[in-house]
Amino acid sequence: MKDTPLSNCERDFLLKAIEEKKRLDGRQTYDYRKMKITFGTDYGCCFVDLGKTRVMAQVSGELVAPKENRPNEGIMFFNIELSPMASPAFEQGRQSELSVKLNRQLERCLRNSKCIDTESLCVVSGEKVWQIRVDVHMLNHDGNLMDAASIAAITALCHFKRPDVGIQGDEVTVYSPEERDPIPLSIYHMPISVSFSFFQQGTYLLVDPCEREERVMDGLLMIAMNKHREICSIQSSGGIMLLKEQVMRCSKIASVKVSEITELISKALENDKRARKAGGRCGFAESMPQERITALKTDETSVEMTDASERANDIVENAEVPPQTVPSPVVPAPGVGQVGQGLQNTWGLEEEEEDGDEEEEEQKMEEEQDEKEDSREGDVVEISDSEEEEVVILHPETQDKSSKNAASSSNQKGGKTSKQREKK
Repeated sequence: MKDTPLSNCERDFLLKAIEEKKRLDGRQTYDYRKMKITFGTDYGCCFVDLGKTRVMAQVSGELVAPKENRPNEGIMFFNIELSPMASPAFEQGRQSELSVKLNRQLERCLRNSKCIDTESLCVVSGEKVWQIRVDVHMLNHDGNLMDAASIAAITALCHFKRPDVGIQGDEVTVYSPEERDPIPLSIYHMPISVSFSFFQQGTYLLVDPCEREERVMDGLLMIAMNKHREICSIQSSGGIMLLKEQVMRCSKIASVKVSEITELISKALENDKRARKAGGRCGFAESMPQERITALKTDETSVEMTDASERANDIVENAEVPPQTVPSPVVPAPGVGQVGQGLQNTWGLEEEEEDGDEEEEEQKMEEEQDEKEDSREGDVVEISDSEEEEVVILHPETQDKSSKNAASSSNQKGGKTSKQREKK
């Protein structure tokens, strides 16, 4: 799987920030990321965290036959594995150009610099020598893998202890750690790699580039140096032409960084040695939080029981007699009541108020109905009481006209009805 390329906007943003001497994580130009060194349970296991870049180095040893051209020297073997767990750009089971490059640089940094006494690894000349294998695993990739790998490898070699060996005639006996104390390796110096990235044809320089800065850089310079300011190896990549002054400037910066990292490694080794000697938590157990179950454990507390009964009797005698009847509750707000055993129902007050309101409303409704009936009586007039003739209802426009018309109509009808009765 190929790595996702950067967009033009991201590339321009990174280059513009570098021109203004600003970095994504807020560091200065020559600042390293936060470094943390921890050790595993066994000797020779080391974890290095350089920012978000995480590397594990494991050192192991076995007895093998020496090389023909060097029968009195031990063998140093380095292996770097780029796991897909570290980055999706790494492929499993296939050695990429980056892994070959890192492996060669690590061999130049540690084996070719003669930092380890290989002659002390010889057991029987020409027959048995120790082969020290250093496996470096990339756990997370966030840039500057070479620096993290070199720090993890040299720290693991300093932390490693090989088993003691006894020779009786032709027999070689390897003692376990319980029988004899293991023996550490003899290390002359600690070479550490420091990486420098160049931008815009060497105009700008950064120390410890992160993964995104490595994508936009024009060239990379790796200098391996020890605290005695001895350059163990130097390699330039990227096809950029560097001046003499630039290389000298990088070497001065590397000497300062190497001394700081060497001091940090020494402190980490001393702390681990002190913790193992005192029987404290070390290795993987140190990273686990210590939690104990204390649910079934109780601490006894002392309680004074002298004159407890007398004090209780005095309290009971001096206490006030509780009231037999429960006082009525106080209504905190209108519309709120309380109903319970032995308490008065306060909702009655509100019901009475509601009844009074209902009576007033009923009275108003009755008065309105009476007024309507009166008005209807003024508007409606019955013409005749006889069953034969129809009843005529008049609806005048105004009350005055209606009263006058009603009177005249009643007089006329009254005259007609009297005439009709006479005829009959």
